[in-house]
Amino acid sequence: MNLTLTQRLSIVFSVLLLACCGASAWLQIRSSDLHDKEVIQGLSRDLAGHIARSATLMDAQGLRPDAVRQLFGQLMVVNPSVEVYLLDNQGRIKGDDAPVGHVKRTQIDLAPIRRFIAGDTLPILGDDPRSTGGRKVFSAAPLQVDGHAPSGYIYVVLLGEAHDALAERVSASSVLRTTLWYMALVALLGLLAGLTAFGLITRPLRRLSAAMLRFDANGEPDTQPKVPRSSSAGPRDEIAILETTFAQMAERIGEQWRALTRQDQQRRELLANISHDLRTPLTSLHGYLETLSLKADTLSETERKRYLGIAIAQSMKVGRLAQALFELARLEHANVQPAWEEFSLVDLVQDVFQKFELPAEARHIRLHADIPQRVPTVCADLGMIERVLTNLLDNAIRHTPAEGTVSVELAYRDNKVAVTVSDTGPGVPATQRVGLFERPFGSGGTHRGGGFGLLIVQRMLQLHHTQIRLVEHEGAGAVFCFELPTSQSTRAVAA
Repeated sequence: MNLTLTQRLSIVFSVLLLACCGASAWLQIRSSDLHDKEVIQGLSRDLAGHIARSATLMDAQGLRPDAVRQLFGQLMVVNPSVEVYLLDNQGRIKGDDAPVGHVKRTQIDLAPIRRFIAGDTLPILGDDPRSTGGRKVFSAAPLQVDGHAPSGYIYVVLLGEAHDALAERVSASSVLRTTLWYMALVALLGLLAGLTAFGLITRPLRRLSAAMLRFDANGEPDTQPKVPRSSSAGPRDEIAILETTFAQMAERIGEQWRALTRQDQQRRELLANISHDLRTPLTSLHGYLETLSLKADTLSETERKRYLGIAIAQSMKVGRLAQALFELARLEHANVQPAWEEFSLVDLVQDVFQKFELPAEARHIRLHADIPQRVPTVCADLGMIERVLTNLLDNAIRHTPAEGTVSVELAYRDNKVAVTVSDTGPGVPATQRVGLFERPFGSGGTHRGGGFGLLIVQRMLQLHHTQIRLVEHEGAGAVFCFELPTSQSTRAVAA
């Protein structure tokens, strides 16, 4: 059966309620019956004793059967619910006033009679002579003659056949039917109240299940199903906690999916930019090599050298792009961790300046370093920081016109060394500043972005728990800044 949780809970609750009502009714009837028997047996406890002390039952020759039958008949007329029997010492029935054929037993078990005479807790049930297996409350007393040993017992069944017949008629009466109808009405009201309570309790769960079925991880945030949260739910409300957890999970999955979508879009743009950047130098390289191959006999030595120089320059450009792409892939997908060490940032800047002296002179660009007298050592990966400075200076030199200036400034503040790289080029247009460090832009004559160079710089500085920033600057040129922790601050944090 394909039932919902609410339906299964309702069925289980209904079965348990009906079972509890039935058990309660049975226990109530049972306890009421035992109570009535205890009361009747307690009130009639001495009835058999009074009968046994009657002088008319026995004489010197023993029992007087006529007197016994007459007395038993009188008692049963006065109280039709009692049945009186005379037993011998072995429990055999020696006298009664029952109609012919009504007595089904010839012997009564004496163990309950002895318990009754000894004063055990009531009610005590004994054998019913008028049924083969029935047991009823009774009164009993030993029968003695002139103070001698008991010669038998008086056995009085307190709830006889007349009582059973009357009780059977009453059980079918309107009073009992009315009582049963009241009990059924109470059970029905309890069932309806329980089903309503289950519906109210499981409503948040049904609402959560519906939201989970409608959830779409790749949907837009505005189209996602909203999970209402109960304002009155406390911290111990499990369903409210489940709703909150699912809402948080749905938001997190949505954010992750949208992040994956953005990354996929950036990957597509990256592939498009790579194809564009590689196609231009490869086309140029192929064209000049094809020209050298077809016109080798007609070209002069000067033209041949010029074509070869252009082809070599284009092949170097392709190599640089391939190397940058490989390095970026290694930073993004490999488990690369910085090799932390202490070094002088002043010495590193001087080394990088020496590397770019000749390219800067060839483009008639001046390199300027603004370094204070005392700059503390920093703790970072020397190779990565050297690559960061190299990419920033290379990018600045390529986008700075002749007679321009590329500057590097170091400043110590707040236990960090700030590095600022600026140039006097055209700068970064406002339309291209958003996402400047997220994806590569096409390379060209204007400063439209740093391409793979700035991407590599950003990834390396992220591994150092810092960021590169494009600083707002009045006038021409672009200004990039990042910070590195000093050795003293790093040791203090570690301590």
